[in-house]
Amino acid sequence: MPDAIDPALVDQAAHWLARMHASDFSEGERAACEQWRRQSPEHERVWQSAEQLGRSFGLVPAAVGMPVLGRRRLRANRRALLGAVAALVAVPPVLWWGYHATPWAGAALAYRTATGERRRIALADGTQVDLNTATTIEVAFDERQRLVRHESGEILVNTAPDPGPVHRPFIVRTDAGELRALGTRFTVRSEGGGATRLAVLEGSVEMHPARASGDVSVLVRAGQQAQFTRDQASAPTPLDAGTGRWTQGTLFAQEMPLADFVAELARYRNGVLRCDPAVAQLRVSGAFQIDDTDRVLALLAQTLPVRIETRTRYWVTVAAR
Repeated sequence: MPDAIDPALVDQAAHWLARMHASDFSEGERAACEQWRRQSPEHERVWQSAEQLGRSFGLVPAAVGMPVLGRRRLRANRRALLGAVAALVAVPPVLWWGYHATPWAGAALAYRTATGERRRIALADGTQVDLNTATTIEVAFDERQRLVRHESGEILVNTAPDPGPVHRPFIVRTDAGELRALGTRFTVRSEGGGATRLAVLEGSVEMHPARASGDVSVLVRAGQQAQFTRDQASAPTPLDAGTGRWTQGTLFAQEMPLADFVAELARYRNGVLRCDPAVAQLRVSGAFQIDDTDRVLALLAQTLPVRIETRTRYWVTVAAR
């Protein structure tokens, strides 16, 4: 297989192969999968590679490429299948054996980013998801719903119309509850104390706190944001300036207290980055490139009455000059 391959197609092919291996795979999903394969020669090439490699490593039965409703399927762990196929298609052939001999495949359904890393993925329905620094999600599509479990960090979701014959809602589930997208573009961020913050850039999203009494939901429209916990949801307020700019590698600040700015910057940097209380209320404005946090700290020292105390690369304090 050529080295150049679109990681998004790998993710999508692995998803469809895993769904075909599931006991609840429907005729509607089969038609949607075939439609996906016909989108381009590259789609079909990636599909054939995923199917062939899955068989070679004993991940799928030989007839999985031609599913029939009700046919008996192996009860292999779907998470392992999805991750293993995606990894096998993506890695060079010389590494196949090394990968097969490791335990990585069993946890690969989850998409993760490390501290300071950002990543964009395309789901099987065409939805795009951007993962911010230190983020973990898990994707679980079936015939009833398109579900993204948001476990930590921050994501930006740009939903696509459901390609299946029967509409399936697009849901993001967090510790605080569920978000139901209504044709939209929005961010979801884990906050302290088990809270989730939702910001809607386009369309609208319904928030459903997990333990709220009755059928409580809050509709958040484009240009609004809100926070919710398992017990309650706040009223929507206007979006913060620069919401979602992290997808472009930018941390935007408008009269932001220095302590808050340093806390945001610390999300993109390994180790400890703290702000001295003596300068915590200084104000910061501007657009800063989060891919070079050392440069951002140097800019702070140039424009504010602060100095950067570096005990080690991993222990830095913004202090009074």
